[in-house]
Amino acid sequence: MTTFADFTLPLLDGTSQPLAAYAGKVVLLVNTASQCGHTPQYEGLEALWQAHGDDGLVVLGFPCNQFGGQEPGSAAEIAQFCEINFGVSFPLFARLDVNGPGESPLYTWLKANHPGDIAWNFAKFLVGRDGQVAARFAPDILPASLEPAIQALL
Repeated sequence: MTTFADFTLPLLDGTSQPLAAYAGKVVLLVNTASQCGHTPQYEGLEALWQAHGDDGLVVLGFPCNQFGGQEPGSAAEIAQFCEINFGVSFPLFARLDVNGPGESPLYTWLKANHPGDIAWNFAKFLVGRDGQVAARFAPDILPASLEPAIQALL
């Protein structure tokens, strides 16, 4: 059975990051964009990371330009935007596709567990310590609303 830890993806700086580095953690994966109405959710995602990182939560951001071209910048521009505007310190990965023929195998796996195309930026998947998808949340669900689901897995 495939688990979250079986994937390796490039970070924004281009270095390969095996997701096995997060094995045994609770992981929140979010497809992000810098020019979206949901972009202020970065603040709430960072708050979750700061509040629960020591307890075993990892937040991972996956920039995506598939929805309205709302993530057009270079990797350096994305990193700078997130750090300056929202103080993002959680890992950000290289831009990827979450739907369609070029979608990342990670997102194919995530959606196999909780079917349906990603509707927009800031869709969220919560992976338990067992490496399996525990929950999926729509883009308009604010990060603070995820507290009960996160607490249940921590």
